[in-house]
Amino acid sequence: MIVSEAFAGKTYAVLGLARSGLATVETLLASGARVVAWDSQETARAQVEGRAELGDPMEIDLSGFDGIVVSPGVPLNRHPIASRAKLAGVPVIGDIELFALARPTLPPHKVVGITGTNGKSTTTALIHHIIEQAGYPTVMGGNIGLPVLSQPPLEPNLHGVGVYVLELSSYQIDLTYSLDCDVAVLLNITPDHLDRYDGFAGYIASKMRLFTLQSNEHVGLIGEDDREADDVFYKLEHNFGRWENMRQFNGLSIDPADQVNWPALQGPHNAQNAAAATAVAKALGIDEASIANALASYASLPHRMQAIGTRNGVLYVNDSKATNAASTAPALAAWPPVDGRPRIHWIVGGVAKSDNLDECVPHFGNVAHAYTIGEAGHMFADLLRPAMAVDDSEMLSAAVRRAARIAQPGDVVLLSPACASFDQFRDFEARGDAFVAAVAALE
Repeated sequence: MIVSEAFAGKTYAVLGLARSGLATVETLLASGARVVAWDSQETARAQVEGRAELGDPMEIDLSGFDGIVVSPGVPLNRHPIASRAKLAGVPVIGDIELFALARPTLPPHKVVGITGTNGKSTTTALIHHIIEQAGYPTVMGGNIGLPVLSQPPLEPNLHGVGVYVLELSSYQIDLTYSLDCDVAVLLNITPDHLDRYDGFAGYIASKMRLFTLQSNEHVGLIGEDDREADDVFYKLEHNFGRWENMRQFNGLSIDPADQVNWPALQGPHNAQNAAAATAVAKALGIDEASIANALASYASLPHRMQAIGTRNGVLYVNDSKATNAASTAPALAAWPPVDGRPRIHWIVGGVAKSDNLDECVPHFGNVAHAYTIGEAGHMFADLLRPAMAVDDSEMLSAAVRRAARIAQPGDVVLLSPACASFDQFRDFEARGDAFVAAVAALE
């Protein structure tokens, strides 16, 4: 774990003792800080009892505290801790801010921060893979993998300094004031998490802070996929004086002939992810041959356009992470017809987030057959029948069996539900695991 003299003799409250909260407590205690920890669950408090003081920040005197460290899941626009901390003059921060404060005491290193509404996890994992394959010491953390504070500090090697690769949600950006990324990336912006912000403009402003925190000599990379990202680029150029090291990237810059060689990076959305990762790697000084080899060897994250195998010439793809139509649309775009014949056998349904699939409509021509499941199954079946053949399968295992009977060599059976999973599964991971098991059970 990261231990830093930056925290020695200081006092912090930690609210929430899940994974990142526990890592925060361990780092602060090992660094010689006084820690007052709290969680509403007694079992969570028991994990630190006897080592940290126990006290609810909503009840204790906060005078003299250096910070209140909260989980990114705490809604600061509604939770009373925000106003209580303000009255006490104590900053509300997250574990990413603690990492930023510790950086001057760590061995020489660089930080890459990736944000955006869609594609963060894949792009973060891809950047980490490219850096790792190029021989640099690297870890990834933030909104993916292990908490960054729980990971050992990176030591430079013969190839160069270590690189921390951080996936950053808007919530995590809201809780840092000192994170100066050597390379910051904004993939795209679409309306999301609006219950936490003052409208869409507030959400955009949260993402933009990642760049306003940077030193001018550091690199900012912004996607050209949507108007809002373009607007962020314009504002950074004209309102914040950030232009010398700001640039945009576009998936169209990826040669389709190259993308064919990247089995885990198919579709236009992955072209954009690959373009972002390539731009980051070049900003870090990684050579083109190393980048090309890493793009070819990258393996998908589980449940994100994950190719799980081929049976009788049919490819099976687990995209269970696609919990809304906007996330499913790129998956449907990834396999266009061959010789005029659509190839996708699309498993769709669950708990619907809307009563339409409008974002997917432009790609309906790629679908040979749909198999609807779950709570939204009947509604989606009625919606899709005018555009394609539909089997109202209800259950995921039945959908897999029926798709396997109909699909021809060269086709793709795609679980990309465009829905939440909670009608039939604990979460999207459980749904994806069930899909993998159903494919394994095919004769």
